[in-house]
Amino acid sequence: MSEQIKPSKKISVGLILSWVFGALFALTGIISVFSEPIPGLVMLIMAAVLLPPVTKLVDQKWKFHLSGGMKIVVIIIGFIIFGATIDTSNVSTTQQTEPQKEEQQATQNEEVADETVTTELVNEEQPKTETNEQVANEEKTETTPTPDETPKEEPEPTKEASVPAEYKSALAKADSYANDQHMSKKGLYDQLTSEYGEQFSKEAAQYAVDNVKTDWKANALAKAASYANDQHMSKKGVYDQLVSDYGEQFTEAEAQYAVDNVTADWNANALAKAKSYQDSQNMSPAAIHDQLTSEYGEQFTKAEADYAIQHLND
Repeated sequence: MSEQIKPSKKISVGLILSWVFGALFALTGIISVFSEPIPGLVMLIMAAVLLPPVTKLVDQKWKFHLSGGMKIVVIIIGFIIFGATIDTSNVSTTQQTEPQKEEQQATQNEEVADETVTTELVNEEQPKTETNEQVANEEKTETTPTPDETPKEEPEPTKEASVPAEYKSALAKADSYANDQHMSKKGLYDQLTSEYGEQFSKEAAQYAVDNVKTDWKANALAKAASYANDQHMSKKGVYDQLVSDYGEQFTEAEAQYAVDNVTADWNANALAKAKSYQDSQNMSPAAIHDQLTSEYGEQFTKAEADYAIQHLND
């Protein structure tokens, strides 16, 4: 009687990474949830998305399965929320120290003014030896005010000095998000006013997005390059991510400019996605093709999906 040999389960790189990062996120979330609940919960949700036992349980119980691309999107959103909630304490410290700096500056100005008055009094009390010539000169110049006695006109406050401290702080934050993280104008405004973000007033946030110096189309192009070349998304998928209210929130014109000018190989992206589904989820070529072209999946063109299937085993 021959023994039936069970096929061994393939341990892929994706499975190993899911275990490693899932365990790391879970440990970080458990440690953080007691001191900072919101970041801790975000890390636990990210761990649940990655850990194979959790995803398998959800798939078996509720028939719900996240694709690799959607998992990456969830992780990115989680990191954004995590970073935004962690950074709130820094903003509070900046807002608290700004009035202290102004108070110190006012105190220094008062001390300088006191020293000036004291110096003038000392000069007036010094004995003077007046000659006849000096007396005559004084009589001639008695009615003419000296340069020191001429009243000084105080400079009018500049436009920058009249800007509230909160507005300046919001503008500094806006510059960081726009030029370092390449955010859209709408995404930037939401981040500045969000109760889970910077918590600035609507007026301060509007001043910041109206005055920050950045190129929104260049920001959209930078985001598109990241999604296309790092996450191997399709052209349609990149566009949808850029304009989505739950994504980057760029305008349609900015998103179209980005996908038209981004440097990417869409066939290579489709092939990378196909190999990911084959290695991590053991999908058949037909199922992979459907996932690549589905409007609820990767949204590659039929030609790009065909290329991926043809080169799947290269």
